[in-house]
Parts: sequence; C-alpha cells; structure tokens
Amino acid sequence: MPLQFTPVTENFVAHVTGIDLDDPVRASDREAIVEACDRYGVLVFPHQHLSKEALVRFGASFGEVDTTLQKKLLNHIQNRLGTDEVTDISNVDAQGNVAAADHWQTITTIGNRFWHSDGSYKDLPIRYSILNAVTAVGYGGETQYADLRAAYDSLDAVTQELIADKIGIFWSHNTRDWLHIPDSEAERGAFPKVRWPLVRTHPGSGRKVLWCDSKCWGIEGLSPPEARALVHELIEHIGQRERVYSHKWRPGDLVMADNRAVVHRGRRFIHAERREMRRVETNDDVHSLGYA
Repeated sequence: MPLQFTPVTENFVAHVTGIDLDDPVRASDREAIVEACDRYGVLVFPHQHLSKEALVRFGASFGEVDTTLQKKLLNHIQNRLGTDEVTDISNVDAQGNVAAADHWQTITTIGNRFWHSDGSYKDLPIRYSILNAVTAVGYGGETQYADLRAAYDSLDAVTQELIADKIGIFWSHNTRDWLHIPDSEAERGAFPKVRWPLVRTHPGSGRKVLWCDSKCWGIEGLSPPEARALVHELIEHIGQRERVYSHKWRPGDLVMADNRAVVHRGRRFIHAERREMRRVETNDDVHSLGYA
C-alpha cells in the first residue's frame, strides 16, 4: 500500500497510512513526509507500536535528535527509559508504577497543559516533535495542536502592525514559575533566556507565523505588565477552537508536529490512570533570531 495522506482540514493535520515506521524510512517517503508536514503542520500515524530504538531511528531520518533536555534537566531526576534521546512523557515513576500525585514526574507534566512549542526557550529550537503513545487514559489526556500560521492570518491589521517588529524573550521555566514548582536555581538557569521575533516566516510553506507561547516571559520595548497582557492576548487568540485539533490518544498512535508552525498542550486527566508517552525531538537548523 503506498504512502497516503488524508487531510483533516485543507491545510491543517493529516492522517498518514501506508507506512510501517518499524522499518527504515525510504528517501522518497521521507521527502513526502517533510512536504506534508510543511503543509499540514501535524501528521498522525496510527498503529505504530515502536520500540525506543525504532522511534529514535525514525526521528533521526529528519535531523539530529536532540538530547539537551534530558542531559540538562530530566535525567538528573529520573531516567526510567535509560536514554538521552527519548523523553519519558508519563506519570510513571522509576520503578514502573503510576506515580503519586505529589511525585516530581506527575507534577512536571502539569506544565505541559499550557500552549507551547517544544524548544521555544532554546537558542537552537526543535523542528519536529514526534510523540508515540504506549498507553492511554480513558478520560482526558488529549494533546491539542493549534495552527500558528492560521493564527497570524486571522489577526486584525492593527495587531499585525503592532507585533511586526517585536522581539519576545522566552524562558524555559516561565510556566513552572506560574505553577510554583520548586525547581532549584541550577534547574532554573539550565537554559538562559532567548530572543525570538513574534512574527516569523515558515521556511517550508512561506506563510507568516505568530510565534508566541507560554514560554514568552517578556517583550522587548514593553513594560512587564503590558508585555504579559499582550502575550496572554496572543495566546488566547492562538487557541481559538476553529484553529485547534484535539488528538484523543490510542496505544500505537504516533504524532509528528512541526514546532515551527504549531503549538500544543496536554489536557487534564485522572493521574491514578497510567498515561505513558515517548517523545523524540529533532533540532532545527537555525539559531538566534531565526527566520526572515
């Protein structure tokens, strides 16, 4: 069966069939997947029960696999999967049991409920986030994706002009500070603040992007109250229902998202249920202020 893309909407999210990701990705399929991700932003591959090794191999087909988050922060607390390439997005402790409500692994996933782009707080950000479901919960636990290109297109002209040359300051621990998660000073300083334009051009599609998420700590040239109010307004605009796809997970689902074009957030679930996801991320190929 040939590789097939079935759009959810004309330009946002597509389901992908006709490929077994346990096998190495052929060059022609890789090109087709990149082209589809440039157009749709989010690709959903059902029935892909991958080992850690197969997940890393699939991610590496699209660029260098990132390990900085594990090495700088996560593996110092818990490295249940025994690797720097795969992030353990779960409520499972090091012994393999569902973690208690006050366990670090449970608490840290709460920060994922805010709209964010993986790696927006890094000088070398993340291009693709690839999330594979091992187990899923009965209630909640969806991952929602919002289209930053459509968000920019739907801004009014006055707001587009206001943010045209604005530079946001992004920080890894912005939302964790909101939640009063008691991180150490070393953890809070693991990733220095970075500067990104609030408007960028997506290199794959040529469309403008509203680049703002919950990691946006401030905006250059604006007072802290004005900056934070504007960030809140922009994120609220990004998350409007008509621009959001909500994915209800089933074991074996794999979702590949282009962080240059979309943001995402996890939804609340009952923490007594086991929710186990594995993620691989690939580095982008731009630094500093990013795209034109």
